[in-house]
Amino acid sequence: MNRTRICFPLLASLLLIGFGCSRSSPPDAAAGDSPQRLPMVVQLDWIAEPEHGGFYQAKAKGWFAEAGLDVRIDQGGANAFAMQKLAGGQAQVAQADSTNVILAIAEGLPVVNIGAVFQNDPSVLMLHADNPITSFEQLDGTTIMARPEWAFLPYLRKKYGIDFNIIPQNFQVANFIADQNFIQQGFYIAEPFYIEQGGAQKPKFLYAWDAGFDAYTVIVANKNWAAAHPEQMQAFMAAYIRGWEDYLFGDPTPAHDLMKQVNPKNSDAFLAYSRQMIIDEKLVVGRVDGGPDQIGRVSLPRFQTQIEQLESLGILRPAGKVTTDQVVSTRYLP
Repeated sequence: MNRTRICFPLLASLLLIGFGCSRSSPPDAAAGDSPQRLPMVVQLDWIAEPEHGGFYQAKAKGWFAEAGLDVRIDQGGANAFAMQKLAGGQAQVAQADSTNVILAIAEGLPVVNIGAVFQNDPSVLMLHADNPITSFEQLDGTTIMARPEWAFLPYLRKKYGIDFNIIPQNFQVANFIADQNFIQQGFYIAEPFYIEQGGAQKPKFLYAWDAGFDAYTVIVANKNWAAAHPEQMQAFMAAYIRGWEDYLFGDPTPAHDLMKQVNPKNSDAFLAYSRQMIIDEKLVVGRVDGGPDQIGRVSLPRFQTQIEQLESLGILRPAGKVTTDQVVSTRYLP
């Protein structure tokens, strides 16, 4: 249920995948697909849900195929190993958190950010509506359920001079529903639905971006594969962006039907709820500019800020280990 991702030591996991697991088969060609279409695998970070609307709308409407691509979308989960699959050639494109991609690149993985899924990562801290806490400073002395490796946590401690206890994330909302004082990391566009379904009020949120920690949810590619197929990579991104625009401003039914097919746990109510949350918070188009022309766009200065934040926290070291031009490329955006 919870979209917050677990990180693992990347190189060790890569070895596990490369030598301990069978490699994924190439993308299955749909009936009538031309043999000239270039096979591509997209590795999702989670199971198929509205956060992947651009992928599934473009797939369902045939826009990847029109671009000469035979795209297979693989669902993810808590142990998706997206970076490792990219580096090992089991996928060409994946969805991820930009912070984790920067750290993967620092470890030497041949991957690169090539576009935005969400202009702002919707990982938030959730509190009950009547919880008296209204600011990050008031988290001092509290207990939070979250991913212990979430870089936002040491950022909070350093920026506000506070401390708090961490309970490892269990990817459920039962504890939150049962305890009015519970504070939990969640994904803004998903957990609230299940919390309300469980009988609690819609939670309130402390947004990471309001504290100045403003990561992207990104599309990341195998760097070498993308460089060897620049025209196809550009065609993929154009179809993906077209998919997002149509999903948000048109009829989302094609994507939702495909999502329900591959993930039967999806309900019409959840799909509609989550999509509306994406629209309301302008996650895809951006809260500042907020127009369709911003879909997929990334800012190099924002990546530089992320690098500097990770360096200041001692998570990325030594300083200067990676540069902006190493972690992000805009050459594949239309």
